[in-house]
Amino acid sequence: MRLWHVELIDVLPKSQLLAQWRELNSIFAKEDRHILINYIYEYPKTHLYSYTTLVMEEMQKRGFQIRTFDKMNRYFEFVEQEQIAHPFAQHHDATYFEICFYNLKEKYIRGQKDYRPEQFEALAARFHAIQQEKDMI
Repeated sequence: MRLWHVELIDVLPKSQLLAQWRELNSIFAKEDRHILINYIYEYPKTHLYSYTTLVMEEMQKRGFQIRTFDKMNRYFEFVEQEQIAHPFAQHHDATYFEICFYNLKEKYIRGQKDYRPEQFEALAARFHAIQQEKDMI
């Protein structure tokens, strides 16, 4: 279980984007605990709401239909539905971006069928830009 770095949502292959929605729904239903996502419980739920909104917007942009919002609506029922500019900022940092990049790079190299070259090129360009920013600091 993983929440991809927030800056990667728009370049995720179809498989990872759809899996992200399933994982979010699992969190909504059971408040799953897993070493890769436990950090989300250190933040107010508005961070998860903002992250979820970004995933939903990307799914809609690509023409994917979301069948039900029941679990999400129950989970966020009493949460202020404001947008956080950088959800999970302390955890979704340059190091976490790098971890996610190499995970996605391996999927591309191994030939994941729905991972188009232009998606990987966009991912690689973003990775190199972040690395340059990191080196300047």
